Amino acid sequence: MAAPDHLFSLRNNFYLGAYQAAINNSDLPNLSSDDAVERDCLVYRSYIALGSYQLVINEIDNSAATSLQAVKLLALYLSSPANKESTISSLKEWLADSAIGNNAILRLIAGTIFMHEEDYNEALKHTNAGGTMELHALNVQIFLKMHRSDYAEKQLRYMQQIDEDHTLTQLANAWLNLAVGGSKVQEGYLIFQDFSEKYPMTSLILNGKAVCCMHMGNFDEAETLLLEALNKDAKDPETLANLVVCSLHLGKPSSRYLSQLKLSHPDHMLVKRSSSAEENFERALQSVA
Repeated sequence: MAAPDHLFSLRNNFYLGAYQAAINNSDLPNLSSDDAVERDCLVYRSYIALGSYQLVINEIDNSAATSLQAVKLLALYLSSPANKESTISSLKEWLADSAIGNNAILRLIAGTIFMHEEDYNEALKHTNAGGTMELHALNVQIFLKMHRSDYAEKQLRYMQQIDEDHTLTQLANAWLNLAVGGSKVQEGYLIFQDFSEKYPMTSLILNGKAVCCMHMGNFDEAETLLLEALNKDAKDPETLANLVVCSLHLGKPSSRYLSQLKLSHPDHMLVKRSSSAEENFERALQSVA
C-alpha cells in the first residue's frame, strides 16, 4: 500500500491559486526531511505569488537546501528589475554545476524565469526532460506561449498516462482546450466548473471560467466572475487584464482597470501592448501635424 501523501492538500491549494490557504495549512507534523523541504518550497512560492518577495529573500539563508535556494532566486528575480541580470547569471552558473544542475525545483525555477524573459528555447533546455508533474505542466505552458499546441498536446498526453485525475493534468487540459478554441472551450469551462464545485473558489479558477466565457461570447457572465475575482484580490494582474478585455467587449469603460494594471504590474503584456499602441498613435499624430 502506498504511503499517505502528506502534502496533497498543500500542493492542490498552491496549484489552484489558494496561496494564503497553502501558507495557513502548512504546519504538518511528522514530515520526512525531503517532504519538509518540498513543503517549505511550496510555502515560499505561495508568498512569492502573493508578492511577498522580501520575506522569502530574508528567510532563506545560504545554508538552505538547493531547492529553497532556487526559490529564493525567483524571489530576487521578481523583486526588482535591477536584480534580473545578476539573478540570471547565478541561475546559469548553478544549472552548469553537475552536483545541483539536475535538481527538479532548480529546473522548474529556470523554466519559469526564462519564460518570463520570453526565451522559450532556453526554458525548454531545462524543463523538457520532465521528471515531475510541475515540469510537464510548465512545458505545456511554454509550448502554448510558442503557439505549438501540437507539442503541448503531446506533453498533456504524457501527463494523462501518469495521472489523468491530477490537478495539474486537468489544468493543462483546460489551457490546451482554450488555446485550440472552438468546441474545446466548453470542455475547458467544464474543467474549471468541476474545480469550483470541489475546491474553494480562487482567482485562478474564476479567471479560468471567465476566459472560457469570453471565448464563447458570454461577456456578461465573464464580467460577473471577474468582479468576484477582483473582490478576492484587487491587484491580481490576470483579473485586471481580463476585465479590460471584457469591459471593451461590453462597451463599458476599461481605463480604470488598465490604470490599476499599469501601477501594480507595469511589465504585464497588456500594459506593454497598450503603451506600444499609444506610442504608435502619438507618432502617427505627429507625422500628420
